[in-house]
Amino acid sequence: MLEPLVKTIDVPCDQATAFDVFINKMDSWWPLGKFTLSAMKGEPATGIRVDARPDGQIVELGAGGVETLWGTIKEYNPNDYLSMDFHIPAPGHEEVGERTLVEVRFTSLGDNSTRLELTQSNWEALGDMAEMVHGGYGHGWTMILEGGYLASFSG
Repeated sequence: MLEPLVKTIDVPCDQATAFDVFINKMDSWWPLGKFTLSAMKGEPATGIRVDARPDGQIVELGAGGVETLWGTIKEYNPNDYLSMDFHIPAPGHEEVGERTLVEVRFTSLGDNSTRLELTQSNWEALGDMAEMVHGGYGHGWTMILEGGYLASFSG
C-alpha cells in the first residue's frame, strides 16, 4: 500500500479567496504547458473547466476542442474543504476509469493567511501504474502548488 501524498502551503490571502482561486480559477495558475495530457502530447492545454459543485467535473480543454476528464468533485464545502476523484491520464490511457482521491482543506491562519493542505490517496485504484504515478505526483504537486498556485498571489 502506497502512503498518501500530503502537500501543505501557506498563501497570503483570506480563506475564501484561497478556496476561490484554487477551484474557480484553476486554469490561471495550473501549468497548462506542462502538467496536462495535451502537454504530454506536445501542445499546451487551452484551459481547464471546473464545475464547482458536488458531482461537478474537472475537464482539461485541449487543442482542437479535445476534452479530457481529470476528475469529479465528491464533496464541496466552499471556503473549507473539497474532495475529488482525480487523475490526469497519460497519452494512450485517456479512458482510465479509476482515479485517486484528492482532498484539499483550507484553514485560516488570520486575516491574510490561509493554509492549504492537499492529500492524495487511493493509489491502488491505478493498478500497476500506481507506484510510478505516485512518484510523478509527488514532484508535480510541489511544482504546481509553489510555482503556480502560490505564485498567483504575488503581485
